[in-house]
This record gives sequence, structure tokens and C-alpha cells, in this order.
Amino acid sequence: MKEIPMAYVKANQTGIVVGVLLAFAFQLPWLVALLWAVQVAGLIGGGKWNLFVTISNPFLLTKGKETQAAELTKFNNALAVIFLTVSLAAFALGWNIAGYIFTGFLLLAAGAALLGYCIGCTIYYQYKIRFR
Repeated sequence: MKEIPMAYVKANQTGIVVGVLLAFAFQLPWLVALLWAVQVAGLIGGGKWNLFVTISNPFLLTKGKETQAAELTKFNNALAVIFLTVSLAAFALGWNIAGYIFTGFLLLAAGAALLGYCIGCTIYYQYKIRFR
């Protein structure tokens, strides 16, 4: 099974948290669109095209460190894309509060993961148990 260094996962989560906080603070929905593009690129490229990972890669120590299953990383990335897509759809419809609420859900999930609790992982494992 392919593994992804946790340093890459944390770099992506940090990028999401910072991006969402900036979008909230300055009321810039286009930052949500930028986050969406970064996450979609990461999902399509298997993480290799994720801007946050690319920028932080020279500074990360990954050899011999903790990893996460690539399948789980991809699932969590897909959840991020779903939340950002719903957010962008809400913004496009002029439903800014709903757009920020769904972006806030992603902020909570990424923030919780940075603090040690992966909500997406819980959803993933519950799904795997129920729908084997």
C-alpha cells in the first residue's frame, strides 16, 4: 500500500487553514476558489500537484517519519474538494453566508486534523466498516 508522509498531509492542512482564515478575515471568496484549485490539482495529481506541498517540500523532513495511507489521504482530499465546491456554488448563487459556513466546515476539519483528530479518517473508517 502506498504511503504519504504526514509532513505533506500537515502542509496541505496548514495551507487550507491559513487560506480559509484569510478568506474569512478579508471576505475574499476568490481565495476559496484558489483553495479549490489547489485541492483539485492535488486530487488529480495524487498530491504531486498540490501547491502547499510543493512550496513546503524543501523544508520538510520526511525520511523515516510517520505516514498516512494514500487511499485515506485521497479520501480526505476529496472531502475538501466537495466542501469547497459546495462553498463556491453558494457564493456563485449569492448565498455568501452559506458559502462561508461550508468553508468553515472545512476549516474545522483541517484544524481538528492539525490538532490530532482526523474527522475525515473517522468518516472513512465508518464507511469501510459499513460498506465492505
